[in-house]
Amino acid sequence: MYAVKRNFTFFERLFIWRRMNFSEQKFILMISFVVGVLTAFAGLFLKWLIHQIQYLLTYRFDATASNALYLVYPVIGIFLTGLFVRYVVKDDISHGVTKILFAIARKQSKIKAHNTWSSVIASAITIGFGGSVGAEAPIVLTGSAIGSNLGRLFRINSKTLMLLVGCGAAGAVAGIFKAPIAGLVFTLEVLMIDLTMGALLPLLISCVTAAGVTFAVSGTNTIFEFHLQNGFAVDKIPAYILLGIFCGLVSLYFTRTMNSLEDIFRKYSNPYVKLLIGGATLSILIYLFPSLYGEGYDLINLLLNGNSAKDWDTAMDSSLFYGHGNLLLLYLALVLIFKVFASTATNGGGGCGGIFAPSLFLGCISGFIFARLWNFYRCLGIYLPERNFAMIGMAGLMSGVMHAPLTGIFLIAELTGGYQLFMPLMIVSVCAYLTIISFEPHSIYSMRLAKRGQLLTHHKDRAILTLMSLDSVIEKYDEYLYPDMDLSELVKTISASRRDVFPVVDRQHRLVGIIYLDDVRPIMFRQELYHRFQIGQLMKEPVARLNIDDSMDVVLLTFDKTQAWTLPVVDTEGTFMGFIRKSHVLTLYRKTLADLSDD
Repeated sequence: MYAVKRNFTFFERLFIWRRMNFSEQKFILMISFVVGVLTAFAGLFLKWLIHQIQYLLTYRFDATASNALYLVYPVIGIFLTGLFVRYVVKDDISHGVTKILFAIARKQSKIKAHNTWSSVIASAITIGFGGSVGAEAPIVLTGSAIGSNLGRLFRINSKTLMLLVGCGAAGAVAGIFKAPIAGLVFTLEVLMIDLTMGALLPLLISCVTAAGVTFAVSGTNTIFEFHLQNGFAVDKIPAYILLGIFCGLVSLYFTRTMNSLEDIFRKYSNPYVKLLIGGATLSILIYLFPSLYGEGYDLINLLLNGNSAKDWDTAMDSSLFYGHGNLLLLYLALVLIFKVFASTATNGGGGCGGIFAPSLFLGCISGFIFARLWNFYRCLGIYLPERNFAMIGMAGLMSGVMHAPLTGIFLIAELTGGYQLFMPLMIVSVCAYLTIISFEPHSIYSMRLAKRGQLLTHHKDRAILTLMSLDSVIEKYDEYLYPDMDLSELVKTISASRRDVFPVVDRQHRLVGIIYLDDVRPIMFRQELYHRFQIGQLMKEPVARLNIDDSMDVVLLTFDKTQAWTLPVVDTEGTFMGFIRKSHVLTLYRKTLADLSDD
């Protein structure tokens, strides 16, 4: 006999080479470095592509009058994005950060391969043509998809795969914002990945690498140019507190209005109806308020660096408000109100983008309006530097919308270089966060999953239950009993099985009862009764039925309420799917706890 020599595939040889030459820990550090490099280049390419499209479309626009093409470009952008998603991607790529949270909680951190590029193309088209959303959430999804797919390529376990998803997200934020600390904090606060010594170093490597690559390609200057007017002063603390509360209320308005508007778009299944509603809404708003075009970073830079009324009045260029400097506050207030409509219309109509940029945009406007009104009414006899408050307001809105005060603090400090205002950033961010959590316990990213019990949190017990899937504990059955079968057929089934509980179903396999071995043991050996009893007479109604869509939290709660050890699982139509045993659930719980706690 000759041994058959097996030809290994390229990926199998690569996997074997990796296992022979690198320990798991060293290899993860190498992968985190690669993830940082790839996410940085993905972010640079996305920003470059958006800029090229915007410049090509708008460089000839007249600043002294409104431009009719603002009515056309956004619709074209949403239409092209919709075609790309439906016919090329053929998958939903909206709500990038929410998708990452869902992948961590329910899909063992597995993100589809197309997400490594599809969100980049779709968001570039959307934003380049004027979609009023941000590029950051799509690039965060791209980075996480890069980490997930690299990990799966090298057959990394699910716990480490979660870490690589976090590395991708952290690297994406660090790279696109040139903010390595914010990238790390974002992963811990928003994605809610626990910080352990084993996780810290890979996350840091991805953040530093992504930021370093971006610095090398585009320079070390900050994203937003900012010149400090006055440093921190104790007498301004009441103003900082009130600004934080104001930002929290604006965050609440943004979150609830966006959710309400998204519910409206969900009522329509026809993509062309969504395009008509979203495109028309977005085009009209951008025509009236050109500052809503794209990410809005030009207006942010203007408010952060303006020195006089003449500078700030240019915010109304290309609009119907041009030349009316006395209407600047009204213009900004209307932009503040309608930004959420423009952002939701963009995504609801078929576009692709996130809320990072809208949060920064609204925060900057909120801070500027707050300071301008404060100075106009000379509150407490204290003058507030409007540029400073425009910068601090960005941290407040981001903290409120994302429920992430640390991310807001560090991101704005790194975006603007405003480290001298660290104390005001902290005060405003904390106050904004405390304000919104009084009304909304979850961020705009996580509330959709929290409603379905699919949100992974830092609460250990809830995190474990979220990571556990019902499919992993359900006991499938291929042997069924029917009510019209007699005792002899039941005995045959029992003798051929090692189980102690059996489902009784109708001809459509809908569950109608349960047979417990202990209940029929006294009569199962009495042959004279075999044809006198039917299963319909012996079966019992289960004390409770679990639904195939129930979360593990509901499963354990049902076990506790009923004091049962075995419960049936059915689908929405009552079809029997299998049994769940409490012992299996507790065993899986302990294993998941050990995996989650292991450094």
